[in-house]
Amino acid sequence: MNANITKTIEQAVSTRIAYLREHSEKIRTREKAAIARVKAQLQCEVSVDGNVVLTTDMPPVLGGGGSAPTPGWFMRAALASCDATTIAMRAACLGVSLETIEVTVESESDARGILGMDDAEAGPGQFLTHIFIKAANGDRGRVQEIVDWALAHSPVADAMQRSVRNKVDLQVD
Repeated sequence: MNANITKTIEQAVSTRIAYLREHSEKIRTREKAAIARVKAQLQCEVSVDGNVVLTTDMPPVLGGGGSAPTPGWFMRAALASCDATTIAMRAACLGVSLETIEVTVESESDARGILGMDDAEAGPGQFLTHIFIKAANGDRGRVQEIVDWALAHSPVADAMQRSVRNKVDLQVD
């Protein structure tokens, strides 16, 4: 990121922190809903504010068409992009210019889980996150501090590491 982008991010974060300190009633917010609709076989279109923004599908071996990434892939993508974004934000706030930030997230799952076999867990057993950073200014120790702070404050990583309640409201017509 160039110096102008770094400064823009730092200013935005500083402004938001100052605003929230003055307006504590605005600290908790309700995020925009993701609305998924099954369109064909197991293919879903996911929209926000009425606009389709992504499509998911399952592989043919599970009855899908294999036309798009699976929901699990988007979960890994959410973790990778949230971690990368939080690293970039923290670096900018500390004046450290990172030329490259690349986060890769892998997971391993037990195929029996989604099929309800043998009481196997349906979700991944663990994630493996690989981070590659090229820093224009900042030694390895400083970059490690930035990454440690960012991973502790990444909203998606936080949600995945603790038990987040999922209340379900079923409506049947």
